[in-house]
Amino acid sequence: MLLTNKKTVIIGAGPVGLTMARLLQQNGIDVTVYERDKDPKARIWGGTLDLHKGSGQDTMQKAGLLEMYYEKAIPMGRTVADYSGKILFTKETSEKEQYDNPEINRNDLRTLLIDSLKENTVVWDSKLTEIEEQNGKWLLYFENGKTADADFVIGANGGMTSIRKYITDAEVELTGTYMIQGEVAQSKAKSLKFYELCDDKILMVSCNGNLLVANPKNNNALSYNVIFKMPETLEIDFQNTENVAAFLSNKLSDWDESYKELFRATSLFTGLPTKKVSVEKTWKNNRPLPITLIGDAAHLMPPFAGQGANIGLFDALILSENLLNGEFQTIENAISNYEERMFIYAKEAQQETRENEIEMLKSDFSFLKFVN
Repeated sequence: MLLTNKKTVIIGAGPVGLTMARLLQQNGIDVTVYERDKDPKARIWGGTLDLHKGSGQDTMQKAGLLEMYYEKAIPMGRTVADYSGKILFTKETSEKEQYDNPEINRNDLRTLLIDSLKENTVVWDSKLTEIEEQNGKWLLYFENGKTADADFVIGANGGMTSIRKYITDAEVELTGTYMIQGEVAQSKAKSLKFYELCDDKILMVSCNGNLLVANPKNNNALSYNVIFKMPETLEIDFQNTENVAAFLSNKLSDWDESYKELFRATSLFTGLPTKKVSVEKTWKNNRPLPITLIGDAAHLMPPFAGQGANIGLFDALILSENLLNGEFQTIENAISNYEERMFIYAKEAQQETRENEIEMLKSDFSFLKFVN
């Protein structure tokens, strides 16, 4: 086996990195994951994830975790409303569809994956700052002053990874859209009208280039995104929730009061421009030692097709199979084949995401075709 007596290090304990560790570890591979978060209880903030058949769910099945995913995930219907709060479309999830793409809380998914690994597989509070080749090994430097070595490094630590420069000259690009994320605790009590509008489903509202997507069942909280074209200047203090609520209420001034009630009830805001890392640019072949990227580190993309996590998990599936199936003579050969395949499906996912991004903000109702 290619990784026998080799020390494999994964950088990043997100869903993709942890799943990669699981796939290798269940086949007896020595693998360690280094993660910048202080401990496993560090809360991951953001919307739920839905894993797709043919990518994310196939990977979970290979990892022996698909049934556990189904146990924690929630099948959810879709509701489409207009800016006045009028329901335009609603779709329940049928019994046949309950396993198609159920939504799972990010923290629940991380816990599921961590529990599937051997104790101490993840080394916490370890933010990678630099790597270098030294005496036939990768030497890794961490912000806490510690170091580690590895025979093989897999970067799974997100779009801003410092490892990318060893593999490709591709840089993070803005896609032209901005997202403000909000979370409401005890939403039924604090924003009852909006909570009832959701009706326990994913809610979508679009008007004049502004899109709101909400999930009322994100681990006892209601989470939502307000999405709009990136303005030339935007200065918001996201620590001041009243100011952010006022900004959204002003931006969506003609929207129904239930939406403004939602903004005022929000306990936590953050905002970010949407970004991508294109896979169009050729990756370097002259790497001194085995190293590659998976997930957002390889092909960061906005969430407009729900593909990011799913394509990342599919990376883990393809790469792990290449490393374990005995078909390749060297780790480098296994990596090269994975990357060639990844360039194709990741490019398709990025193209789909871009097309959706344009359509979802173009008019009031064109986004209806994305409701499934």
